Amino acid sequence: MGVSLQPASSEDEMAQVSDINVTPFIDVILVLLIIFMIAAPLATVDIPVDLPASTAVRQPRPEKPIFITLKADRTLAVGETPISRMSLAASLASLTSSDHSKRLFVRADKTIPYGEVMTLMNDLRSAGYLKIALVGLESAGGAQSGEAAQ
Repeated sequence: MGVSLQPASSEDEMAQVSDINVTPFIDVILVLLIIFMIAAPLATVDIPVDLPASTAVRQPRPEKPIFITLKADRTLAVGETPISRMSLAASLASLTSSDHSKRLFVRADKTIPYGEVMTLMNDLRSAGYLKIALVGLESAGGAQSGEAAQ
């Protein structure tokens, strides 16, 4: 409770103020805001991959993209599900309902040799998927980028 420092009557007594003190409430809200600001970016990482940067113009993202991830240890994942190279075509066929016109987004760790990425792209082409996009990070150089279509 707050206290008013003005005299309440002719006597020398202090009167209590029964207004709500909102300072503790604001402190709690600010602490919660800081916690959510720190926790929100950490909750968006699905599969940790160190992507190389690109300077290409950003393309519009489809409503339900299909990501194929080649991790640093050379394992594959479709979406968030780890798969083997042998089951790549079957997994994509079941995910896309055998629609070979859908665009696939390939994410590869920047420590992966170029030949490994090309082998993955050849595997996708042999499975019948010709619309393949490479995913990268935006460079700090100023030009916006994100996905460079092949």
